[in-house]
Amino acid sequence: MTQPAPMTPASISAPQGLESLVADFSSDQRAFKNVSWGKVMMWIFLLGDTFVFGSFLISYMNVRMSTQVPWPNPSEVFALTVGGKQIPLLLVFIMTFILTGSCGTMSLAINYGFRKDRKKTFQMLMLTALLGASFVGMQAIEWTKLIHEGVRPWGNPIGAPQFGASFFMITGFHGTHVTIGVIFLIITAIKVLRGDLDSMRPGFLTGRKGSYEIVEILGLYWHFVDLVWVFIFAVFYLW
Repeated sequence: MTQPAPMTPASISAPQGLESLVADFSSDQRAFKNVSWGKVMMWIFLLGDTFVFGSFLISYMNVRMSTQVPWPNPSEVFALTVGGKQIPLLLVFIMTFILTGSCGTMSLAINYGFRKDRKKTFQMLMLTALLGASFVGMQAIEWTKLIHEGVRPWGNPIGAPQFGASFFMITGFHGTHVTIGVIFLIITAIKVLRGDLDSMRPGFLTGRKGSYEIVEILGLYWHFVDLVWVFIFAVFYLW
């Protein structure tokens, strides 16, 4: 009786195409290999937040296109008077420049974190927090100006009443994200300066010993907040 030939690596067919992709994901060989839970959870949170901000912006576009009342011109509403002249969107452009510039300082903080340069990581984190706080401060000025002009979430004396609700909801939700980010930047910077990440001192946001991964995870959040503002700027202020 003939015995079956033994199976060799060459005789075992590897999964191909879609089957191979599914096998890689399910076996955690490529997509999530060596990825910490902190990063995975942050990506999941950002995915959910993307749907929230997306819903806000889509709702805003739907309201603006469907309302029968004239919509206020953002270039006029958000203009600043400098030297007796009205400059459209001046404060908004400054805010955008500051927040997008903080992406660079956050990237430098991550870079120095990988190098375990405590001093420079601390400096870049604090500079990023300062830029974020400046953005929130300018947003408070913008809010104060509109409130002084009578704009409310439930009404608007200069046009469509939905303008006030859309403005305060979208910019307020984003500003809350920036404020939370600033708080965590300061907390992380203090921990970096004290050497908590090197010694794995027990406490909030410490992570693994000798790892500056928390800086990278915080960078994911901060870059997301910056990217969302680009969409808000394009859809709400430039449209």
